[in-house]
Amino acid sequence: MDEHTPVLAAEALEGLALEAGGYYVDATFGRGGHSALILQALGREGRLLALDRDPQAIEAGRHRFADEVRLTLVHAPFADLGTLVRTHAHDRPCRGVLLDLGVSSPQLDDAARGFSFRADGPLDMRMDPTRGEPVSAWLARAGVDEIRQVITTFGEERFARRIAQAIVNARQEAPLTRTGELAALVARAVRTREPGKHPATRTFQALRMYINDELGQLTRGLAEALEILSPGGRLAVISFHSLEDRTVKQFMAGASQIDPALRHLPVVPLKARPRLKLVGRKHKPTAAEVERNPRARSAILRVAEKLP
Repeated sequence: MDEHTPVLAAEALEGLALEAGGYYVDATFGRGGHSALILQALGREGRLLALDRDPQAIEAGRHRFADEVRLTLVHAPFADLGTLVRTHAHDRPCRGVLLDLGVSSPQLDDAARGFSFRADGPLDMRMDPTRGEPVSAWLARAGVDEIRQVITTFGEERFARRIAQAIVNARQEAPLTRTGELAALVARAVRTREPGKHPATRTFQALRMYINDELGQLTRGLAEALEILSPGGRLAVISFHSLEDRTVKQFMAGASQIDPALRHLPVVPLKARPRLKLVGRKHKPTAAEVERNPRARSAILRVAEKLP
Protein backbone atom coordinates (compact mmCIF):
# COMPACT_ATOMS: atom_id res chain seq x y z
CA MET A 1 0.00 0.00 0.00
CA ASP A 2 1.43 3.41 -0.98
CA GLU A 3 -1.42 5.74 -0.08
CA HIS A 4 -1.55 8.33 2.66
CA THR A 5 -4.58 10.51 3.31
CA PRO A 6 -3.51 13.99 4.49
CA VAL A 7 -5.03 14.91 7.85
CA LEU A 8 -6.64 18.30 8.58
CA ALA A 9 -5.70 19.31 5.03
CA ALA A 10 -8.14 22.19 4.56
CA GLU A 11 -7.40 23.57 8.01
CA ALA A 12 -3.63 23.34 7.46
CA LEU A 13 -3.81 25.17 4.14
CA GLU A 14 -6.05 27.85 5.62
CA GLY A 15 -3.58 28.19 8.48
CA LEU A 16 -0.67 28.69 6.10
CA ALA A 17 -2.54 31.59 4.41
CA LEU A 18 -0.99 30.62 1.07
CA GLU A 19 0.13 33.31 -1.34
CA ALA A 20 0.19 32.34 -5.02
CA GLY A 21 3.78 33.46 -5.54
CA GLY A 22 5.17 32.48 -2.14
CA TYR A 23 7.93 30.09 -1.10
CA TYR A 24 6.80 27.28 1.21
CA VAL A 25 8.19 24.20 2.94
CA ASP A 26 6.43 20.88 3.47
CA ALA A 27 8.91 19.52 5.99
CA THR A 28 7.26 16.08 6.21
CA PHE A 29 6.48 15.12 2.63
CA GLY A 30 5.20 11.56 3.25
CA ARG A 31 3.44 10.64 0.04
CA GLY A 32 2.78 14.21 -0.98
CA GLY A 33 -0.84 14.71 0.08
CA HIS A 34 -0.33 18.12 1.64
CA SER A 35 2.27 19.06 -0.98
CA ALA A 36 -0.19 18.38 -3.80
CA LEU A 37 -2.75 20.71 -2.22
CA ILE A 38 -0.17 23.43 -1.63
CA LEU A 39 0.93 23.21 -5.26
CA GLN A 40 -2.68 23.53 -6.40
CA ALA A 41 -2.92 26.82 -4.50
CA LEU A 42 0.39 28.22 -5.80
CA GLY A 43 0.77 30.13 -9.03
CA ARG A 44 3.51 29.82 -11.63
CA GLU A 45 5.96 31.79 -9.51
CA GLY A 46 5.25 29.89 -6.29
CA ARG A 47 7.75 27.34 -5.05
CA LEU A 48 7.64 24.42 -2.61
CA LEU A 49 10.53 22.69 -0.86
CA ALA A 50 9.54 19.25 0.43
CA LEU A 51 11.65 17.20 2.86
CA ASP A 52 11.46 13.66 4.19
CA ARG A 53 13.80 11.40 6.15
CA ASP A 54 12.43 8.36 4.36
CA PRO A 55 14.15 7.68 1.02
CA GLN A 56 11.12 5.67 -0.12
CA ALA A 57 8.95 8.76 0.33
CA ILE A 58 11.31 10.87 -1.76
CA GLU A 59 11.46 8.23 -4.49
CA ALA A 60 7.66 8.00 -4.59
CA GLY A 61 7.46 11.78 -4.77
CA ARG A 62 9.83 11.96 -7.71
CA HIS A 63 7.57 9.60 -9.63
CA ARG A 64 4.35 11.34 -8.62
CA PHE A 65 5.60 14.86 -9.34
CA ALA A 66 8.06 14.11 -12.13
CA ASP A 67 6.91 17.09 -14.22
CA GLU A 68 6.39 19.58 -11.39
CA VAL A 69 9.06 22.27 -11.80
CA ARG A 70 7.84 24.27 -8.78
CA LEU A 71 8.70 21.44 -6.37
CA THR A 72 12.13 20.59 -4.94
CA LEU A 73 12.34 17.24 -3.12
CA VAL A 74 15.15 16.60 -0.64
CA HIS A 75 15.99 13.49 1.38
CA ALA A 76 16.71 15.05 4.78
CA PRO A 77 15.32 15.40 8.31
CA PHE A 78 13.40 18.58 9.12
CA ALA A 79 15.84 19.32 11.95
CA ASP A 80 18.10 20.58 9.11
CA LEU A 81 15.38 22.95 7.90
CA GLY A 82 17.37 26.16 8.21
CA THR A 83 20.36 24.99 6.18
CA LEU A 84 18.13 23.44 3.52
CA VAL A 85 15.98 26.53 3.03
CA ARG A 86 19.04 28.77 2.81
CA THR A 87 20.48 26.39 0.20
CA HIS A 88 17.39 25.98 -1.98
CA ALA A 89 15.32 29.15 -1.56
CA HIS A 90 17.91 31.38 -3.28
CA ASP A 91 17.14 34.29 -0.93
CA ARG A 92 13.37 34.09 -1.45
CA PRO A 93 11.48 34.82 1.79
CA CYS A 94 9.92 31.71 3.33
CA ARG A 95 6.20 32.32 3.80
CA GLY A 96 5.21 29.09 5.50
CA VAL A 97 6.34 25.80 7.00
CA LEU A 98 4.13 22.74 7.49
CA LEU A 99 5.00 19.86 9.82
CA ASP A 100 2.82 16.73 9.82
CA LEU A 101 4.40 14.65 12.57
CA GLY A 102 4.57 10.95 13.30
CA VAL A 103 4.56 7.93 11.03
CA SER A 104 2.83 7.76 7.64
CA SER A 105 0.34 5.14 6.46
CA PRO A 106 2.77 3.57 3.93
CA GLN A 107 5.33 3.13 6.70
CA LEU A 108 2.77 1.53 9.01
CA ASP A 109 1.33 -0.69 6.30
CA ASP A 110 4.68 -2.05 5.07
CA ALA A 111 5.55 -4.94 7.39
CA ALA A 112 9.16 -4.85 6.19
CA ARG A 113 9.64 -1.46 7.87
CA GLY A 114 8.87 -2.89 11.30
CA PHE A 115 6.68 -0.03 12.56
CA SER A 116 3.51 -2.01 13.25
CA PHE A 117 2.54 -4.81 15.60
CA ARG A 118 -0.34 -5.77 13.30
CA ALA A 119 1.84 -7.65 10.79
CA ASP A 120 5.03 -9.58 11.48
CA GLY A 121 8.23 -8.12 10.07
CA PRO A 122 11.80 -7.24 11.00
CA LEU A 123 12.05 -5.16 14.17
CA ASP A 124 13.50 -2.04 12.56
CA MET A 125 11.35 1.14 12.89
CA ARG A 126 13.90 3.53 11.37
CA MET A 127 12.31 6.31 9.33
CA ASP A 128 15.59 6.50 7.42
CA PRO A 129 16.84 2.92 6.93
CA THR A 130 20.15 4.26 5.61
CA ARG A 131 21.13 5.70 9.00
CA GLY A 132 21.29 4.65 12.62
CA GLU A 133 20.48 1.28 14.13
CA PRO A 134 17.24 -0.72 14.10
CA VAL A 135 15.25 -1.21 17.29
CA SER A 136 16.34 -4.85 17.44
CA ALA A 137 20.01 -3.83 17.76
CA TRP A 138 19.27 -1.37 20.56
CA LEU A 139 17.09 -3.85 22.46
CA ALA A 140 19.91 -6.42 22.23
CA ARG A 141 22.26 -4.24 24.30
CA ALA A 142 20.18 -1.82 26.40
CA GLY A 143 19.79 -2.44 30.11
CA VAL A 144 16.50 -2.92 31.94
CA ASP A 145 16.47 0.60 33.38
CA GLU A 146 17.28 2.18 30.02
CA ILE A 147 14.49 0.27 28.27
CA ARG A 148 12.06 1.07 31.09
CA GLN A 149 12.89 4.78 30.90
CA VAL A 150 12.35 4.92 27.14
CA ILE A 151 8.99 3.12 27.33
CA THR A 152 7.89 5.30 30.24
CA THR A 153 9.03 8.60 28.73
CA PHE A 154 7.93 8.16 25.13
CA GLY A 155 5.04 5.74 25.60
CA GLU A 156 3.68 6.89 28.96
CA GLU A 157 3.31 3.17 29.69
CA ARG A 158 2.53 2.29 33.31
CA PHE A 159 3.75 -1.29 32.88
CA ALA A 160 7.12 -0.18 31.50
CA ARG A 161 9.21 -2.01 34.10
CA ARG A 162 7.43 -5.32 33.53
CA ILE A 163 7.86 -4.94 29.78
CA ALA A 164 11.54 -4.03 30.05
CA GLN A 165 12.26 -6.99 32.29
CA ALA A 166 10.38 -9.31 29.95
CA ILE A 167 12.47 -8.07 27.02
CA VAL A 168 15.75 -8.66 28.85
CA ASN A 169 14.62 -12.11 30.00
CA ALA A 170 13.54 -13.06 26.49
CA ARG A 171 16.78 -12.01 24.80
CA GLN A 172 18.76 -14.33 27.07
CA GLU A 173 17.08 -17.17 25.21
CA ALA A 174 17.18 -15.64 21.71
CA PRO A 175 17.47 -12.14 20.17
CA LEU A 176 14.25 -10.21 19.56
CA THR A 177 14.27 -9.60 15.81
CA ARG A 178 10.59 -9.63 14.76
CA THR A 179 7.68 -7.29 15.47
CA GLY A 180 5.41 -10.26 16.13
CA GLU A 181 7.73 -11.55 18.85
CA LEU A 182 7.84 -8.19 20.60
CA ALA A 183 4.08 -7.64 20.34
CA ALA A 184 3.36 -11.05 21.84
CA LEU A 185 5.87 -10.48 24.64
CA VAL A 186 4.34 -7.12 25.55
CA ALA A 187 0.82 -8.57 25.45
CA ARG A 188 1.87 -11.15 28.04
CA ALA A 189 3.45 -8.49 30.27
CA VAL A 190 0.63 -5.91 30.18
CA ARG A 191 -2.20 -6.88 32.46
CA THR A 192 -4.84 -4.41 31.25
CA ARG A 193 -5.22 -2.02 28.35
CA GLU A 194 -7.65 0.65 27.16
CA PRO A 195 -10.61 -0.80 25.25
CA GLY A 196 -9.88 -1.18 21.56
CA LYS A 197 -6.14 -0.58 21.95
CA HIS A 198 -3.52 -3.29 21.38
CA PRO A 199 -1.36 -3.92 24.49
CA ALA A 200 1.80 -3.14 22.50
CA THR A 201 0.62 0.25 21.18
CA ARG A 202 2.48 2.38 23.70
CA THR A 203 5.65 0.29 23.61
CA PHE A 204 5.90 0.41 19.82
CA GLN A 205 5.27 4.16 19.85
CA ALA A 206 7.98 4.68 22.47
CA LEU A 207 10.61 2.60 20.68
CA ARG A 208 9.88 4.28 17.36
CA MET A 209 10.10 7.76 18.85
CA TYR A 210 13.34 6.94 20.64
CA ILE A 211 15.16 5.23 17.77
CA ASN A 212 14.27 8.14 15.44
CA ASP A 213 14.93 10.88 18.04
CA GLU A 214 11.52 12.30 17.15
CA LEU A 215 11.19 14.81 19.99
CA GLY A 216 14.77 15.99 19.51
CA GLN A 217 14.11 16.42 15.79
CA LEU A 218 10.90 18.30 16.56
CA THR A 219 12.56 20.67 19.03
CA ARG A 220 15.32 21.52 16.56
CA GLY A 221 12.92 21.73 13.62
CA LEU A 222 10.62 24.19 15.39
CA ALA A 223 13.55 26.43 16.27
CA GLU A 224 14.83 26.27 12.68
CA ALA A 225 11.38 27.09 11.29
CA LEU A 226 11.16 30.20 13.47
CA GLU A 227 14.52 31.40 12.20
CA ILE A 228 13.87 30.92 8.48
CA LEU A 229 10.30 32.24 8.33
CA SER A 230 9.93 35.77 7.01
CA PRO A 231 7.80 38.27 8.99
CA GLY A 232 4.15 37.32 8.52
CA GLY A 233 5.10 33.76 7.55
CA ARG A 234 3.09 30.95 9.10
CA LEU A 235 4.11 27.78 10.98
CA ALA A 236 1.48 25.00 10.94
CA VAL A 237 2.09 21.81 12.93
CA ILE A 238 -0.06 18.67 13.04
CA SER A 239 0.70 16.33 15.93
CA PHE A 240 -0.80 12.98 16.89
CA HIS A 241 -0.09 12.39 20.56
CA SER A 242 0.39 14.33 23.76
CA LEU A 243 4.20 14.43 23.84
CA GLU A 244 4.40 15.98 20.37
CA ASP A 245 1.54 18.40 20.96
CA ARG A 246 2.94 19.46 24.34
CA THR A 247 6.29 20.26 22.71
CA VAL A 248 4.60 22.29 19.95
CA LYS A 249 2.27 24.08 22.37
CA GLN A 250 5.09 25.05 24.74
CA PHE A 251 7.31 26.23 21.89
CA MET A 252 4.63 28.42 20.33
CA ALA A 253 3.51 29.77 23.70
CA GLY A 254 7.08 30.57 24.72
CA ALA A 255 7.89 32.32 21.44
CA SER A 256 4.68 34.38 21.66
CA GLN A 257 5.56 35.95 25.02
CA ILE A 258 8.09 38.48 26.28
CA ASP A 259 11.09 36.87 27.97
CA PRO A 260 9.91 36.71 31.63
CA ALA A 261 13.34 37.73 32.91
CA LEU A 262 13.23 41.00 30.96
CA ARG A 263 9.54 41.90 30.84
CA HIS A 264 9.81 44.49 33.65
CA LEU A 265 12.47 46.60 31.92
CA PRO A 266 11.34 50.07 30.78
CA VAL A 267 12.40 49.17 27.24
CA VAL A 268 12.31 45.48 26.37
CA PRO A 269 15.23 44.50 24.07
CA LEU A 270 14.27 43.26 20.62
CA LYS A 271 15.68 39.80 21.33
CA ALA A 272 13.35 39.42 24.32
CA ARG A 273 10.14 40.46 22.55
CA PRO A 274 7.58 37.95 21.21
CA ARG A 275 8.57 36.36 17.90
CA LEU A 276 5.33 34.52 17.16
CA LYS A 277 1.62 35.31 17.27
CA LEU A 278 -0.76 32.42 17.87
CA VAL A 279 -3.34 32.11 15.07
CA GLY A 280 -6.76 30.89 16.16
CA ARG A 281 -7.37 27.91 18.40
CA LYS A 282 -6.09 24.41 17.94
CA HIS A 283 -7.94 22.38 15.31
CA LYS A 284 -9.14 18.79 15.61
CA PRO A 285 -10.61 16.60 12.87
CA THR A 286 -14.37 16.46 12.47
CA ALA A 287 -16.31 13.27 13.12
CA ALA A 288 -16.75 12.90 9.37
CA GLU A 289 -12.98 13.04 8.77
CA VAL A 290 -12.32 10.48 11.49
CA GLU A 291 -14.92 8.20 9.95
CA ARG A 292 -13.19 8.49 6.56
CA ASN A 293 -9.71 8.18 8.05
CA PRO A 294 -9.57 6.61 11.55
CA ARG A 295 -5.86 7.46 11.86
CA ALA A 296 -6.87 11.12 12.06
CA ARG A 297 -8.71 10.73 15.36
CA SER A 298 -5.93 12.06 17.62
CA ALA A 299 -4.63 14.81 15.31
CA ILE A 300 -4.22 18.39 16.54
CA LEU A 301 -3.23 21.35 14.37
CA ARG A 302 -1.64 24.49 15.82
CA VAL A 303 -0.73 27.57 13.80
CA ALA A 304 1.44 30.59 14.59
CA GLU A 305 2.62 33.60 12.60
CA LYS A 306 6.07 35.16 12.78
CA LEU A 307 6.06 38.74 14.01
CA PRO A 308 8.16 41.52 12.46
